[in-house]
Amino acid sequence: MTEQTAQNEPVDRFTLFIDGKCPLCAREAAWMQRRDKSNRLGFVDIAAAEFNPGLYGKTHTDFMGTIHGLTTEGDMVTGVEVFRRAYSTMGLGWLVAPTRWPILKQISEGMYKVFAKLRPYLQRKDSCSSGACRVK
Repeated sequence: MTEQTAQNEPVDRFTLFIDGKCPLCAREAAWMQRRDKSNRLGFVDIAAAEFNPGLYGKTHTDFMGTIHGLTTEGDMVTGVEVFRRAYSTMGLGWLVAPTRWPILKQISEGMYKVFAKLRPYLQRKDSCSSGACRVK
């Protein structure tokens, strides 16, 4: 259900699913929260014990393998599109606008896929000692 403002206008919200045990992910989420002046972004920690990926028709591995986002309408998006929507929600869409251009879209999405696979190995070794951020 869409929230309403005092003027009864719908408020678009966007929810990001982040790995709270990943220092890189947590830093990015904190940065986004500080810049989200309209409070239109939500965050769900997929590393939290109470997180149930089945509620979204996904597995834990699905969520750990790529970033996911949920629109107000209930549509799940993944990969670079999550960042496009999150930055647009914060009013910073111009930063990611070039990733919508045909050639740059393919390049940015390819680069993100590589990053997502390498993410567990790019973190400090001690930050992932529990193994929670590793993709199986």
